[in-house]
Amino acid sequence: MQDAVLAMLAKEPSHGYHLRARLRRALGPLGESMNAGQVYVTLARLERAGLVVCERVDGLPDRPDRKVYALTPAGQQRVAAWLAEVSWPKPDLAEFHLKLAAAAAGRLADPVEMVAVQRRALLRRLRDAQRAVMAESDDSTAAVLLEGVVLRLQADLRWLEACERVWSRVEIESEDA
Repeated sequence: MQDAVLAMLAKEPSHGYHLRARLRRALGPLGESMNAGQVYVTLARLERAGLVVCERVDGLPDRPDRKVYALTPAGQQRVAAWLAEVSWPKPDLAEFHLKLAAAAAGRLADPVEMVAVQRRALLRRLRDAQRAVMAESDDSTAAVLLEGVVLRLQADLRWLEACERVWSRVEIESEDA
């Protein structure tokens, strides 16, 4: 979130409310869960880190002063580094596989049933993501983001099928032993 806020400030200085609106617009339905406090807490952290500076701007007669945030040179460098960095979503599937192995080793739970529970949860998330894609126009940036979510969930479901095949075999082999 911090890097995205910094990148949004790279265009122009802004106040928190405007930043939040821009982030929500860019994320489409995925941004709806972002609460207002998140942006302000992030801005305060970035200010403490020396990545942004804050200037108070007089508000309208019936409104309080606003804080307008702008990037510092260090903030500009961080945005440039972030944009140049090749990144990939964190593989939370590795943690799930460790749970399967631990559950099987300690006979704490049936790994095949754990896979089934995980599959049901992913199918719900996939259905929600597909509905969100359908609600977006084809040329929106949110639509392409949601398409990435759908493709990743589909890949995760295929991986769960492989897990189920392997853990079903492991279970049969341990019964035969």
